[in-house]
Amino acid sequence: MTIGSMPGSSGYLNLYPERKISYFSNPYVLGLTVTAGIGGLLFGYDTGVISGALLYIEDDFEAVKESSFLQETIVSMALVGAMIGAASGGWINDSYGRKKATLLADVVFAVGAVVMAAAPDPYVLIVGRLLVGLGVGVASVTAPVYIAEASPSEIRGGLVSTNVLMITGGQFLSYLINLAFTEVPGTWRWMLGVSGVPAVIQFSLMLFLPESPRWLFIKDDKTKAIAVLSKIYSPDRLEDEIDSLSAASEEECRRKNNVRYRDVFKSKEIRLALLAGAGLQAFQQFTGINTVMYYSPTIVQMAGFSSNQQALLLSMIVAAVNAAGTIVGIYLIDHVGRKKLALASLSGVLASLAILSGAFFAESSDSTNGVYGWLAIIGLALYIACFSPGMGPVPWTVNSEIYPEAYRGICGGMSATVNWISNLIVAQTFLSIADAVGTGATFLILACVAVLAIVFVGIFVPETKGLTFEEVEKIWKERAWGSSEGKESTEGLLEDEA
Repeated sequence: MTIGSMPGSSGYLNLYPERKISYFSNPYVLGLTVTAGIGGLLFGYDTGVISGALLYIEDDFEAVKESSFLQETIVSMALVGAMIGAASGGWINDSYGRKKATLLADVVFAVGAVVMAAAPDPYVLIVGRLLVGLGVGVASVTAPVYIAEASPSEIRGGLVSTNVLMITGGQFLSYLINLAFTEVPGTWRWMLGVSGVPAVIQFSLMLFLPESPRWLFIKDDKTKAIAVLSKIYSPDRLEDEIDSLSAASEEECRRKNNVRYRDVFKSKEIRLALLAGAGLQAFQQFTGINTVMYYSPTIVQMAGFSSNQQALLLSMIVAAVNAAGTIVGIYLIDHVGRKKLALASLSGVLASLAILSGAFFAESSDSTNGVYGWLAIIGLALYIACFSPGMGPVPWTVNSEIYPEAYRGICGGMSATVNWISNLIVAQTFLSIADAVGTGATFLILACVAVLAIVFVGIFVPETKGLTFEEVEKIWKERAWGSSEGKESTEGLLEDEA
């Protein structure tokens, strides 16, 4: 069997177009995706809810009101937990499976939600934030990998992007919850505590869902794997998929069974894949997305809209555009491709950051002109509209498909850790930099980062649209050792199938 005729490859699907699967044609796969995507909902909700809850936490705890350090710690402790969760989540995924990792994340998140809701003082609240962060970190690694490994290659990008839709939907939901509980006694406790409900729902649903079929194959539990695959593929394609997975699992078994962190850096092709994956995750954050999401009310007020209610309403519109853009991305990522979509997205981000920078520079020299405030709002909306279909889903999708099976969990965890570290750096420095050099100059810095991101994607990120995991692995071998050696490596991989 040649690589071009492997099941799921473009060549195979051209030969057998009737075996191609569309996004909505298999309810079972869609159900797996949505259930796993609840982890993304938890991710998005937690990043968005704290901005509104903090206002009421200050009212209940005088110590928090008087200490900016405590305020920052309450916000950032979830990010610290997420970094630890993501770093350990890769190992948990590879050792115990995607399903058990998801169940563990749900338990930790639900416990954290209860601790936050019942916190008698800010220090217990901080412990709850750490626990919630741990759950979010593990989920951020697990959900994309679980979805990707259960997805037919022709719709893998759209299905993994559904997880990103759940993230953006969670952020929008957090704004609605913040508004809903503003007049309810115990406001912030409800805002934070209600986040445990989706974790309990996902835990309950995951009990009835299978383990990833690829992970089961690698762990030599082929009977269970085939039972899962039979619900995903038609009988005609099922046999080919099983043959392909059997060959891939035999290759994986010839490698080290227990991959350690240092092993990632010993292999040139894995280093190249990690560079592309981690670089995408870093640029996703350093081009400013969570600056916009965390601080959109502040940015709106900086733009001249002093009313809290008006700022919150405009921020909700930003969150709604973010969710809508992700829906567009679900369609585009498997039709346009990952690389082209990322480059187009970054080009739009660059233009919108230039508009934002110009608006704030102009506003600082002529604060009486309200046009500049509206120009800043347009820049914000354009930023989200350009970012959300591309640089929102692309890093998570690419990271779910560019690593070999044995490395997928550990490398995905390392890349997600880079995302959370970058997230923390941006969240902790944006307002300080804006105070030091001005908001206009800060957005100009982000625009320069966007230029670097365009260059990075153009050089280091390959196109993976419609490719099987084995075809993607071949790309890294060719980049690492040249076409001829990559070809020999791939032939070695497939020689048992011939």
